[in-house]
Amino acid sequence: MKEEQTLQEELAIAKKKSAKPMLWVSMISMVMFFAGLTSAYVISMRRDDWITFDLPQAFYISTFLIVISSISLLLSQKFLKNNKRQLSLLFVVVTLILGLGFIWQQYVGFNQLKSSGLFFTGPESTVSTSFIIGITFMHVLHLLAGALVLLVVIYNHFKYKYTPENMLGFELGAIFWHFVDILWIYLFFFFYFIR
Repeated sequence: MKEEQTLQEELAIAKKKSAKPMLWVSMISMVMFFAGLTSAYVISMRRDDWITFDLPQAFYISTFLIVISSISLLLSQKFLKNNKRQLSLLFVVVTLILGLGFIWQQYVGFNQLKSSGLFFTGPESTVSTSFIIGITFMHVLHLLAGALVLLVVIYNHFKYKYTPENMLGFELGAIFWHFVDILWIYLFFFFYFIR
């Protein structure tokens, strides 16, 4: 019985040691994916049918929302480290709401592009609009994954699985959320300056 308990403890320690490196590996692969997409965007700008256009207003709003969401998640983590569970839970819920607001503003932005006559596919689409909508849509999918991660963090918060001494799951969720935040900021400035 004692040997089995020792084995379980060793497995738990090994899992903790491998969790962050595995997350970093997956995030590096996502960086490579988006680097490839933005490189293709830059190369495609040489096409004769390339058009430039202003970013939709909703993309500015969504950028603000995602930056604020990262700040609220940092506050949540700080409160959890200080054993202020209720404030931590409140701020992680605020983070989720801001993330959902980001997703909504991306949808509004897609509709603003569409109402300006800029389409993703079809006879009226252009290469430039297909790229911007495609790349931002792929980011939204990653942010939806981040929202699911936040739901798991909230659930685990309710189950009292996080303590100031045991925050691994929370930290993994926070790393991923901040990653998608930084990724969007990169994409936003990329599209803003490279048209």
